[in-house]
Amino acid sequence: MKSKECLLLMQKILQLVEEGVHVLDKHGNTIIYNESMSALEKMDLDDVIKKPFTEVFKGFTNENSTLLKALYSKTITKNLKQTYLNKDGKEISTINTTIPVVIDDEVVAAVEVAKNITKIEEMSNTILKLHDEIEKPEKVKHKKVKKYNFDNIVGRSDNFLDVIDRAKKSSKNSASVFIYGETGTGKELIAQSIHYASIRKDKPFKAQNCAALPESLLEGLLFGTSKGGFTGAVDRAGLFEQANGGTLLLDEINSMPYELQPKLLRVLQENYIRRVGGSTDIPIDVRIITTCNEPPEKILKEGKLRKDLFYRLNVIPLNVPPLRERIDDIILLAKMFVDKHNVRFNKHVTDFSDEVYEYLLSYDYPGNARELENMIMSAVSMCEDDEHILTGSHFYIQHSIEYKIDDYEKIEDYGIDKYLSNLEKKIIEKALSNSKNNITRASNVLKIKRQTLQHKIKKYDINI
Repeated sequence: MKSKECLLLMQKILQLVEEGVHVLDKHGNTIIYNESMSALEKMDLDDVIKKPFTEVFKGFTNENSTLLKALYSKTITKNLKQTYLNKDGKEISTINTTIPVVIDDEVVAAVEVAKNITKIEEMSNTILKLHDEIEKPEKVKHKKVKKYNFDNIVGRSDNFLDVIDRAKKSSKNSASVFIYGETGTGKELIAQSIHYASIRKDKPFKAQNCAALPESLLEGLLFGTSKGGFTGAVDRAGLFEQANGGTLLLDEINSMPYELQPKLLRVLQENYIRRVGGSTDIPIDVRIITTCNEPPEKILKEGKLRKDLFYRLNVIPLNVPPLRERIDDIILLAKMFVDKHNVRFNKHVTDFSDEVYEYLLSYDYPGNARELENMIMSAVSMCEDDEHILTGSHFYIQHSIEYKIDDYEKIEDYGIDKYLSNLEKKIIEKALSNSKNNITRASNVLKIKRQTLQHKIKKYDINI
């Protein structure tokens, strides 16, 4: 295939790519400019293709253009955040990676790939503005911010009370707290309770999910930005500065980009931050609470979290037990959620049927207390105004089991009756295994009465 044909083919292929792609030849002329880049910069393809880069994009030089740096200085630029105005004057934010194409030690082209993060950047700025606005006294008067404390925590299981006791003790100091627990166990509720029971309670409490933003934006969100630090940057305080004197909750720390972790470690060691693009060290006094929904030993083994950072964060470890290990708390929480959603939906539920009691106590709750609340909320919302007891008909519970028939089990080998009996036995054994031999749960899965299942277990001599 000729080089001209290859170029045409590449241009066609790159029209299907979501990221913007801009390629210069060794003379600085644009040879590839895909539709995503055209839409991003509001430039017509015909105005760019085969034209000298510096004539089309006036104002760019070897010093401020990553493409020209790659072409003339062999400079590789990775994941550089840029904010600039496109042809229509709209502010655009991108993450750019630019590399030179070198053959026999000669640069023959420069390739730039740009990912549009304008909406994410706007969201990041909105988050910072909202955090800042909430702290203004005149705003707080008009907007009630939900604050949780230990009085809002419901539970009487010994293993859960032990965690809460440790959390209360941790509120008397400013050491870093590492909270591990499955999704829906109430980690943020505990984190807020620690803050509002501490001497920092009158200072800000800020929270950020580390999985919500890419590294480049999360860094600016946490540490702030300095005007001139990158194209389009403005002076803006990050969450560390906004939380100064108070507490910063880093949720899902196991999802924090690995490249950003050394910068967080340095802040914990030095007690100062430096804004992105800035040169001034800003002292801060912030207590760090982190949460994680994966076992610490797992994330350390998989390299998701640096060990030196983990040791800094894990000064006071709190291991929140899942709801399935807090049997004494299930009905207590369920009734609390009933009261809460009675008010929300203007209902008058007072209790559960025996069937519901049995089911609530036998279910595993993979989503923990959050899942339990959603179940109760759904059931209460489905009640008629004159109904006071939640029954199975108010709950939408869908389970399924999987089974297969082994190839060697031919009907002609057994006859239809024995074949179906063997199949039924296998299905029951599978349901019991999936339900950890809980007869009530297995009967719900099989859509048969508990007594019927007990009879079949005895009939097939199934050991449980």
